[in-house]
Amino acid sequence: MLVLSQILAIAIFVAMFVAIIVGKVHRFIPALIGAGLTLTIVLLIIMQSPEAVLNVLNLGQLGELRFWLPGQEPVISHGINWQTIIFIGGMMTMVEGLGEVGFFRWLCLYVAKLVNYRVIPILIAFMLLSGFLAMFIDSITVLLFMATVTIELSRLLKFDPVPIIIAEIIAANTGGAATMCGDPPNIIIGTAFGYTFTDFALNTGPVAWGGMLLSLGFFYYAFRKILAPPKGAPAVPLKARPEPAEAIVNRRLFFINAGIFVSVVALLVTHAQTGLSLALIGVIAAFLALLAATRGALHIIKRVDWRTLLFFIGLFICVGGLEETGVLRMLAQYIGDISGGSLILVIPLILWLSAFASAIVDNIPFAATMVPVIANLSQTHGLALPTLGWTLALGTDIGGNATPIGASANVVGTAIAEREGHPISWGRFCKYAVPSMILVVSLCWLYLVLRYA
Repeated sequence: MLVLSQILAIAIFVAMFVAIIVGKVHRFIPALIGAGLTLTIVLLIIMQSPEAVLNVLNLGQLGELRFWLPGQEPVISHGINWQTIIFIGGMMTMVEGLGEVGFFRWLCLYVAKLVNYRVIPILIAFMLLSGFLAMFIDSITVLLFMATVTIELSRLLKFDPVPIIIAEIIAANTGGAATMCGDPPNIIIGTAFGYTFTDFALNTGPVAWGGMLLSLGFFYYAFRKILAPPKGAPAVPLKARPEPAEAIVNRRLFFINAGIFVSVVALLVTHAQTGLSLALIGVIAAFLALLAATRGALHIIKRVDWRTLLFFIGLFICVGGLEETGVLRMLAQYIGDISGGSLILVIPLILWLSAFASAIVDNIPFAATMVPVIANLSQTHGLALPTLGWTLALGTDIGGNATPIGASANVVGTAIAEREGHPISWGRFCKYAVPSMILVVSLCWLYLVLRYA
């Protein structure tokens, strides 16, 4: 039987979720309103527990040395996951610095030139590039520049950019599943349980890239005729083709920022060995980017997506309310009961539940909600927590591919296409994205059961 605090926590959370799905206002607004109601009404007025408020805000963790330099000990987060917020904020700052000097546009044009500006090879190359980059920077950023350059090339080469943008979205989400810092759900899962970049690369990486190759074959087959140039169409003159060097705004800053990017990637790959936390790596990335920008530092700070960081804070508080009131423990118990505590049954249950839920709602709030659920499930039924973590990561990352609102990268990619005069309807997106998602999630199911069950 639910008590009043649990009913109110659920009602606030559901209302926040509905407001995010409707999308009439930016998602940080309902998240912050939900956070304020959770802290005041649920935790302070109903539960009368200032201690629960402090647990959810989790500010004390920021003053601990082990938060920044954990060594070989994992940093376990509860309430507001400051590791996730600081890391994403730092990476956003570095990426803005790279964008300012034209790094990403140069990279896209360089790849397009390598395939001689032919459309079908551009589809394949841009999918691989999206998947690779999404392993190190968030998929939202990847789509921001990939979609923009794709539309630019479509005007030059006279092709429909929508098929390639859809393929880039799927590739970014799938490639991002391979590492801890790729898709935002992985960052949330990894920082919550103290997993490393290497942990993800060794466990989700193989099947993510298997899924990438499967998606590549699917989209090549689906789009080969749509993107084929008409017979007798004149080739674009060499002089009209953009040169990658044209994208470089400042040559000196270009190489400095490229060096920063490579250095931060190296820190991410080796953070388990160096003992640096993701939060500290994020701070280092932001500091170096702002230092390189000198006079342009203020402009970069203004361009950082602060609203998304506020969304994360509000979201973690709402989820923390569900955790403090015991709602998520009850959900974990229910999942354990219907599965009988069998890993063979739990894996598909969490995987497909995550996949279809992430297709309907943004996978970031769903992942944040499920993290304490699988932690409780592991404790109460003795199931391996890492296996549940990899299952949740793959379900949310790949499941988010299915609809235009399933992941933040989908929203960004389709919004850019619409802004540039190429609207992508739900029907057209789902026609290709849903079969691709089902194929890759099925591959993940087989992989997880064979490797871990």
